[in-house]
Amino acid sequence: MPNISHNTWIHRIVEVGVRPLAKTPVTPNQVTTLRLVGGIGAAACFAVGSESWAIAGSILFVLSLCLDRADGILARLTGKTSPWGHTFDLIADSASNSLAFVGIGIGLRDGDLGLWAIPLGLIAGLAISAVLWLVMRAEDQEGGRAAELEGKAGFDPDDAMLAVPAAVLLGWVEPLIIAAAIGASAFALLFYWRFRRFL
Repeated sequence: MPNISHNTWIHRIVEVGVRPLAKTPVTPNQVTTLRLVGGIGAAACFAVGSESWAIAGSILFVLSLCLDRADGILARLTGKTSPWGHTFDLIADSASNSLAFVGIGIGLRDGDLGLWAIPLGLIAGLAISAVLWLVMRAEDQEGGRAAELEGKAGFDPDDAMLAVPAAVLLGWVEPLIIAAAIGASAFALLFYWRFRRFL
């Protein structure tokens, strides 16, 4: 995912829980690994296709999103930032978000969309992965945060991923997967147009 602001409302809330970790042996990369495991677990829960598993997936996904913020906060608090840690964070974020939509698509296979839900999930997931590729290309050429998108009013673009658990809990999963396939693809195209000079 594109780089985002570090001073959002979610960051401020998560930082309260992260500060005590700064005095422990826990490393930012360990938090990133836990974020990735949580994201994969959420995707697996979504893929089951039942309401109870979807709720479990939503809880895991929210926790995973919080850990996404936590790793960077911990890195800055402890001075343990590194190029590899940043790259690992990008990969974990992209994989978690991409797999969530793939899992949701698989989970909707018996719904009104039928098997069409699966390619919709794949399209959304691939579009997110394409954005990651563009970000990494930009950073290879111009250094970290070359593809940063600024937040507004305490929110950043990545906060939109909170729509996933919200839609699941409200029963709006089918509109979500359709919107994600269209929206993520449009965002990937917009990102391509904005940063095409790095290709």
